[in-house]
Amino acid sequence: MKRIGVLTGGGDAAGMNPALRAVVRTAWHHGAEVVGIKRGWRGLAEGTFETMSAGSVSGILHQGGTILRTFRYPEFATEAGTAPVGKTLKKLKLDGMVIIGGDGSFRGGTKLMKEFDLPVVGVPATIDNDIPGTDISIGFDTALNIAIDAVDKIRDTATSHGRIFVIEVMGREYGLLAAQTGIACGAEEVLLPEIPYEIDGLCRRILAGYDRGKHHALIIVAEGAGKASYITFEIKERLQRDVRMVVLGHIQRGGSPSGYDRILASRLGHAATELLFAGEYGLMVGMVSNKLKTSSLEKKGRASAEAVLLDAKLQEILS
Repeated sequence: MKRIGVLTGGGDAAGMNPALRAVVRTAWHHGAEVVGIKRGWRGLAEGTFETMSAGSVSGILHQGGTILRTFRYPEFATEAGTAPVGKTLKKLKLDGMVIIGGDGSFRGGTKLMKEFDLPVVGVPATIDNDIPGTDISIGFDTALNIAIDAVDKIRDTATSHGRIFVIEVMGREYGLLAAQTGIACGAEEVLLPEIPYEIDGLCRRILAGYDRGKHHALIIVAEGAGKASYITFEIKERLQRDVRMVVLGHIQRGGSPSGYDRILASRLGHAATELLFAGEYGLMVGMVSNKLKTSSLEKKGRASAEAVLLDAKLQEILS
């Protein structure tokens, strides 16, 4: 391995920069050249890149997002969109690549291996934490702490005014971020894609809480569990109480990565690069039971719902 590439793809996640830093510095330790693909998959198609030195990643551990930037490129699924990627790879003459991203980026990495015979190793980075093969992905811890901080602030207003708040958090079709936010904040209800719910039953439980002496209610809604605006309207109609909606949205992606995410990203980025230099690829490196583990990069799919269901049960007991 004399020349490797590194790409950050999909949605940004706090910790991508520490992972990138680890890749570059590990490669330089081996005496290899590193090419950073700018603007993600679209940049790979457009031939936008830069040669990175150890100094290129100096002072980025604390920065959110990704200094390489990221851009989705759905055209890669087509023959016409694949051709320019091939031209760029031919020009760059890479010996391997580390891809930092989520499930979509890993599908792209698998395509690079199959169609262009390029060794690829993946590093899981997504706030959704929906990638099988790792207990936690880069960005999840930071996103969780951002959500907790926001909900704690909302609780102050909810308590002061005796209001019901419906708070939507991200996570796509996977409810772990919402479930753990609910546990950490003591929410009265958490609505998840994995568990069916009825608005009438939810309203009965809220009223029962008021009967026990509660003066407010916090309802955490995973974005894949239904539209928060609809849920807010239906609760307000049934209970005839003051109900407000807050969508945390992309605030959960940005910001300085937590200490945990900085260390996790550094470990995974380093391990992924070492795998390339050891001649091992077609893998994703993850953290399982606090140990580095590898799994196949291909056909990652969706993470098991077991963790979500366990945390949902705990939240229900503790609420």
